[in-house]
Order: sequence, then structure tokens, then C-alpha cells
Amino acid sequence: MPLTPLDIHNKEFTRSFRGYDEDEVNEFLDQVIKDYEAVLREKKDLFEQVSALDEKLEHFTNIEETLNKSILVAQESADEVRRNAQKESQLIVKEAEKNANRIVNEALSKSRKVMMEMEELKKQASVYKMRFKMLIEAQMEMLQTDDWEELAEEGEVDEQALFSEQGQS
Repeated sequence: MPLTPLDIHNKEFTRSFRGYDEDEVNEFLDQVIKDYEAVLREKKDLFEQVSALDEKLEHFTNIEETLNKSILVAQESADEVRRNAQKESQLIVKEAEKNANRIVNEALSKSRKVMMEMEELKKQASVYKMRFKMLIEAQMEMLQTDDWEELAEEGEVDEQALFSEQGQS
């Protein structure tokens, strides 16, 4: 069991004939008591500091563990978000490719349809041109026949008859 300052203070020494000077011993003991009390106070203060530091260390250790767990959770969340974003971007790209293919196919289909319509219009224009040409040629042939002169002569005769009939009335 360690000594206390009270144990030192209450210590009684036996007296001998040629013993130490009592005042000197008491003075020394008083100094030892003071130093011992100071050491005990310092020990108590240091123990309290160590306890407080142990509590802080435990607190900071808990914070560190919590932060480490939070970092792991954040990393896992970030990885999950990254994976989801990659999946979503792949889906968007696939959808865009599908839409692009659909648009290209529709454009090709419309282009083919327009080309077919254009070919049909060319054929129709060619047929119309040929028919119109044939009509004009037929009309030209009719104009070049002698039938027009005969019609013109008949018209004059009919006109004279008409005027003579009108004059008689």
C-alpha cells in the first residue's frame, strides 16, 4: 500500500542517544510531505488528463469509424450511381440508335416512294407528251388537207344565200 502524506506526517521515529536532529528531520519530513503531496496532485491531474484524453480518443475513434463507414457507404453509393448511370446511358444510346434506324428506314422508304412516284410522273409526262404530239400532228394533217378549202367555199355560198334571203324579206 503506497504511503500517503498523512502517513509521512504521523510517522514517529524512536529516539536514540545520538539520533538525528529532530528539527532537521521534521523540516525534511515537511519538505517530503509537500513534495509527495505535489507528486500525488500531479499524478491525480495526469490521471484525469489521461482519462479525459482516453475519452476524447474513444470519441475520435468512434468518429473515425463512423467516417470510415460513411466513406464506404458513399463509395458504394457512388459506384451504384455510376453503374446506374452507365446502364441508363447504354439504354439511351440503344433507344437513340433504334430511333435513328427507324428514322433512316422511314426516310429510305419515303425516298423510294418519292422515286417511284417521280418515275410514274415521268412515264405519265412522256405518255402525255406523246399523246399531245400525236394530237398536234393529227391537227396539222387536218389543216393541210383540201377539206378546209372546200369548207371555206361552201361557207361563202351559204353566206351569199343567207344575204339574198335576208334581202328578199
